[in-house]
Amino acid sequence: MNFNISIRKTVAFGLAIMVLMSLSLNISAQEEPPERDDRPVRSTFSSVWLMDNQTVEVPFKGTFEFDIQHRFGVINNGYRDFFGLYAPSNIRLGFAYSPVNKLSVGFGLTKLNLTWDFNAKYSLLAQTRSGSVPVSIVYYVNMAIDTREKERTLYDDFSNRISYFHQVLIGRRFSPKFSMQVAPSISHFNLVEAYRVTSETIEGTKRNDHLAIAIGARLKISDQTSVMFNYDIPITDHPLEDPEPNLSFGIELTSSSHAFQIFLGNFYDIIPQRNNFNNRNEPGDMLIGFNITRLWNF
Repeated sequence: MNFNISIRKTVAFGLAIMVLMSLSLNISAQEEPPERDDRPVRSTFSSVWLMDNQTVEVPFKGTFEFDIQHRFGVINNGYRDFFGLYAPSNIRLGFAYSPVNKLSVGFGLTKLNLTWDFNAKYSLLAQTRSGSVPVSIVYYVNMAIDTREKERTLYDDFSNRISYFHQVLIGRRFSPKFSMQVAPSISHFNLVEAYRVTSETIEGTKRNDHLAIAIGARLKISDQTSVMFNYDIPITDHPLEDPEPNLSFGIELTSSSHAFQIFLGNFYDIIPQRNNFNNRNEPGDMLIGFNITRLWNF
């Protein structure tokens, strides 16, 4: 499915505005408590992940995090590769630690392109129980390095292997069961693929920078089970090969120290800037993915 760019932008900004407006409101009116409770709300989301995106959750000081993220092939081939389960898969192993409250730093290795990523996540603002601060705001940043052996001389310059991702996550817990977030982002690649326009002119297939926005939600259906939804919308127009949006939905099972998510979506790359920048799977080209997160407190 190829979306008209202007329609895509209109839908993206419209959805973002609606979500941002809804994040500033309560789902139901509540009486003002006798004394205002300005402590941060607990568990806006049950995990640091919402399928392919981060959430506004930042683990407490002294928390060690281990992530296993797995993406199978698209289900379109049916029984030939058992709906993608036996197709070539993508895997990331990630590690993170919170040295102080509000801050998590980590790294990971992804199978595709043997990509190392180094990341940090910081809580800028926390929603309060009284509503005096209506939303939580978190900043996420990473640097990814493509470490494949390549014959192309372009990669003799190490900086050409590097890409960056910046994201601001704005989330609100409307009730103990329902939370939403909106997350604008910018991806940057030091090197983009090129094509020749004339014998003298070479242009990039993509711009070096790419804007996108993600809108996600979680609804708890029991103490340990939730359903999830997320929509990633590309904003930037590129000279060639505009990326496809991502639609994903799934189920999350949690305990005090574990989170397991299984879902359908059309992002395959796991590294967020590659997902937003390069996704060629149309919304109908769905694949199965899962995330496993384990937390230890020291």
